[in-house]
Amino acid sequence: MPEGDTVWQAARRLHEALAGKALTHSDFRVPKYATVDLTGRRVLNTIPRGKHLLTRFEGGLTLHTHLRMEGTWKVYGTGERWRGGPAYQIRAVLGTADRTAVGYRLQVLELLRTTEEERVVGHLGPDLLGPDWDPERALANVLADPARELGEALLDQRNLAGIGNVYKSELCFLLGVTPWLPAGALPADRAERLPGLAKRLLETNRDRPVRQTTGLHRHDLFVYGRAPRPCLRCHTPVRVADQGDGTQERPTYWCPTCQSGPAPAPGTPQRWRDKYPRRTS
Repeated sequence: MPEGDTVWQAARRLHEALAGKALTHSDFRVPKYATVDLTGRRVLNTIPRGKHLLTRFEGGLTLHTHLRMEGTWKVYGTGERWRGGPAYQIRAVLGTADRTAVGYRLQVLELLRTTEEERVVGHLGPDLLGPDWDPERALANVLADPARELGEALLDQRNLAGIGNVYKSELCFLLGVTPWLPAGALPADRAERLPGLAKRLLETNRDRPVRQTTGLHRHDLFVYGRAPRPCLRCHTPVRVADQGDGTQERPTYWCPTCQSGPAPAPGTPQRWRDKYPRRTS
């Protein structure tokens, strides 16, 4: 699931493959940009901003992409077979003399003037992996609505940029509170830890192929993807339920023993058989 660390890795792959080179081929497989051809333009850089990617070209153009739940950028060498999915899932192709970047299942793809980038990322809060990181501001944003569920506040990219369902669940576990706890009820000592802990989790994992939050050899994550298996600390079965208004799939994992605070409201869909399997050893 793409979150801030995954997007940081994607930006690095694109930058290393394309930056400083002229495009020999470009192909945008969305109706709005189907006739756009960037061939001949030099790629300047690719940078991450929260969960957004900005690829800049000479002439003042930027390609803005967002991976959402299933998107990915793959980079291939000359003559290498593309393996990111079926051809109909390709949304963008950027080719140079020796590398080709292929964007699969991109839910957001937009070409804009580089001077207009703030229009698409200016709403974001401090970036956990960016040069604008400001822990005090991030915490103030999260606590600004005391009645709001902590998990929802953490997912709100206007508060701090880079956290998704995985880190939301893991961060709440490490803080010892449920994601349904009102943000204003978070004990002061744990609130003080929150920004630094969140940043440390993403920084630690931005260079890893598989996320690791536990420090354990055989288990990568404490709760995410583990329902209904035992909690790694207390052996209580981990639970999973949706959080939010139901307009998006937001699987939220927690241990009812290790984490204090409210459980999901009555009537909230709960999955007793894990719908989101993942690697745990």
